Amino acid sequence: MTDVRVPETDPFDSAGAERDDQQRQRPGSAAGGAFGLTDWLKWAWRQLTSMRIALVLLFLLALGSVPGSMLPQEGNDPGGVQQYYTSHPALAPWLNHLGLFNVFAAPWFAAIYLLLFASLVGCVVPRTFRLAGSARTLPPRAPRNLARLPRFAEYGTSLAPADAAEAAARVLSAHGFRLRRPVAPTAPAGEQPGEQEEHWVSAEKGYLREAGNLLFHLALLGVLVSVALGGLFGYKADRLLVQGTSFADTQSALDEFHPGRLVTAADLPPFTVTLNNFDASYISSGAQRGQPSAFDAQVSYAAQPGGPVRSARIEVNHPLSVDGAQVYLIGHGYAPEFKVTDARGHVVYNGAQPFIAGATGNFLSQGVLKVPDAQPEQLGFTGVFVPTAVDVGGTLESVFPAADNPVVSLIAYAGNLGVNTGASQSVYFINTAGMRRLTAAPQVLRIGQSFKLPDGQGTITFTGYRQWASLAITHDPGQLPALICGMAALGGLLLSFMVRRRRVFVRARAGQDGTTMYVGGLTRTDASGSFEDEFASLAAELRSAHQQAAQDRAAPPHVPAAPTPPEGE
Repeated sequence: MTDVRVPETDPFDSAGAERDDQQRQRPGSAAGGAFGLTDWLKWAWRQLTSMRIALVLLFLLALGSVPGSMLPQEGNDPGGVQQYYTSHPALAPWLNHLGLFNVFAAPWFAAIYLLLFASLVGCVVPRTFRLAGSARTLPPRAPRNLARLPRFAEYGTSLAPADAAEAAARVLSAHGFRLRRPVAPTAPAGEQPGEQEEHWVSAEKGYLREAGNLLFHLALLGVLVSVALGGLFGYKADRLLVQGTSFADTQSALDEFHPGRLVTAADLPPFTVTLNNFDASYISSGAQRGQPSAFDAQVSYAAQPGGPVRSARIEVNHPLSVDGAQVYLIGHGYAPEFKVTDARGHVVYNGAQPFIAGATGNFLSQGVLKVPDAQPEQLGFTGVFVPTAVDVGGTLESVFPAADNPVVSLIAYAGNLGVNTGASQSVYFINTAGMRRLTAAPQVLRIGQSFKLPDGQGTITFTGYRQWASLAITHDPGQLPALICGMAALGGLLLSFMVRRRRVFVRARAGQDGTTMYVGGLTRTDASGSFEDEFASLAAELRSAHQQAAQDRAAPPHVPAAPTPPEGE
C-alpha cells in the first residue's frame, strides 16, 4: 500500500540534540587520512557550538559578573574604588590588575561574552530550523502492537473498521489533536480490494512545546544582542550637583563620562538640568531611627538650548527621562558654605563645597577647600562636616543624618597648592607637600562663626550649608529590547515546561464478533501524572462515541406519520 514517509529523526524524540553533542565529542578524519588544521578547526567549532559548552560559558559569564556586583566599579563608583584602595592597600592593586574594578570592560569578560555569543549563534540557528521543521511534521503511523505503549485500552464495537476509525478521528480532532490517517491503498495484483487495508489514526498535540523551545533560544540570543547594542551605542555619566546650580550634558560638564565603543562627545543630547531643591527625610524614632524614608530632588530642565523649561521630580527608581537619556538620583550629601578673605582683606572665596560622607554613618562627611587666589600665599583647608554634632569623649560624632546641629571642623594650610603645575587634581583631595599647617588643632565652627588664620593670613567663616545630589545619566538603547527578549525567554521557558507532547493511536481490526478497537497513548514526560487521567477520559469518550455511532446505525429510519385529514373531507 502507498504510505506517507516518516522522517528518520522523530520530532517527539529530542535525543537528536544529544546525539549531535555526542558526535561533536569525537574528532575524526575523513577516510582515515591525516587530521589536519582544517579538521581541528571544524572540531573546535563543533565543540564551541555544543549545548554543553554554551551552558559552561553562560555559567562563567554569571560567575564573572559577581565581582561587578560586590566590588565598587570605576564606571559608577570611582569614590568607592579609592576608598577600597585606602582600606585594602595590599589587595586592591591585585584586584585592579585582574580588572575586577571594571569587570564589564575587562578583556576576559569580553572574551567570555563573545565566545558565548558565537556558541549560541552556532547552536541556536541550526536547531531553530530543526525545531521549525519538527513542528510541521505529522505524527508517525500507528504502531501495530499498541499494547506495548505505556497507556492502553481495548474494547469492541459493531461498527465497521473504517467507520470506527472515522468516528475516532472526529473525537480526537475535536480535542485539538493533529491527525494522520493511512493513504487509501491500491490492491496488489491477484487480491481483492480491502484484503490488506488498515484502519488507524495517529494523533498528536502539544506542538507549542517546540515553539517554546524555539522562542527561548531565540530570545536568549536576542538578550545578548541587546546587551551588545547598549555597549556599542550607550553611555553612562555622573554629575554631582549642588542645590541651586545647573549643568549641561556635555563632556566637559560631566564628572565622569563612559561612552560606548561607537559613541563620541558629539552624540550627547544637549539638555540642561538645574537642581532647585533637595529634600531628604529620615525616621526619627524606633529601632530604625536614622534610616532614610524619602529622597526628593526638584529639578527644572530644558531638552534643547533655548527650549521650554519644564519642572520634574526625581526620586529613587523614578528617573527623569529627557531626550532619550535617563537621569537617576543615586546619592546625596552636604555642601558647607564658606566665605574666605585673604591677608589683604579681599573676599577670595564665597560658595559651597561638597563634602563626601564616609563609612561611619549619619553623614559624617569629609572634604577640602582650595583657595588658589589668596595672597600672599595660597590657602587650603581640610575639614569634616558633622550634621548633628555631639561631643563624645572629646571627639565630634554625628548621631543623626539630618542637619539638626551642623558644625565643621577645619585644619588650615598655607603655601603652594600645586594647581598651576598643569597636572589635574581631584577636588576632593589637597596636596599639602608644598604647604605648612597653620593650626595645631582642628578649629570647630558653627554656622555664622569665623576663625582668624594665624600670621594674618586671613579669615574663614562658616556661613551655612546646602545639599547636593549625585545624578547618573545613562543612555542604553538595548535596555528595552533586552526587557522584551527576557520576557519572551521566560514565556518560552514556561511553554516548554508546562506544555507536554503526547500522542494517541487508534487501530480498528475486524474480527469474527465485530471490530476490536485498540487505543494506545504515550507522553515523553509526565511528572505530574496527569496524562493517565487524560488518556482514561479520552479512551472513555472514544468508546462512548463508538457506542453512540453503533446505536444510530442500528436504529430504524424515522418515517414521518401521514397527516390526519380535517373533518368533513
